[in-house]
Amino acid sequence: MSLAFAISDLRRRPEFFDTVAMRIWRAWWEAEGASLDYISGRLRENMSDTPIPLALVAHDDEAFLGTASVIASDLAERTQLTPWVAAVWVEEEARGHGIGAALVERAAQDCFAIGFDRAYLCARPRMLGFYQRLGWSLLERQVGRQGLDVFFREANTNKINSPP
Repeated sequence: MSLAFAISDLRRRPEFFDTVAMRIWRAWWEAEGASLDYISGRLRENMSDTPIPLALVAHDDEAFLGTASVIASDLAERTQLTPWVAAVWVEEEARGHGIGAALVERAAQDCFAIGFDRAYLCARPRMLGFYQRLGWSLLERQVGRQGLDVFFREANTNKINSPP
């Protein structure tokens, strides 16, 4: 069954702000001891009229379905790499409908549209196949204390994906 959805810049759909902040906090930061207020403050940076940071929201009219962001850096161990597709989240009941793939693609294209030739993302090792199917190349494994995989994608898909 197909699910209709749109992807919008969070600045154009601010009614989703609190939901995006909550999902990001619960998925990655609550267990680390960060407060929801801290995450909301960081997400507010996405509301200014700058190319980075940028938050995207997938929705079916008024129903929140998922989110992804473009940020300058997502991994303390690799601050020299920029920009990053980050905080990719799809609501459990909406998974399997291409929403995550569409969010990642849109975020990568937004990176390329502002002049970057390469975008990065990091993910738990169990997500390796998902990102490789989307055209991302594995750069490194087991990075940082969480043992994340680091991926990259070239703006020109005709290029050979080679490490930086």
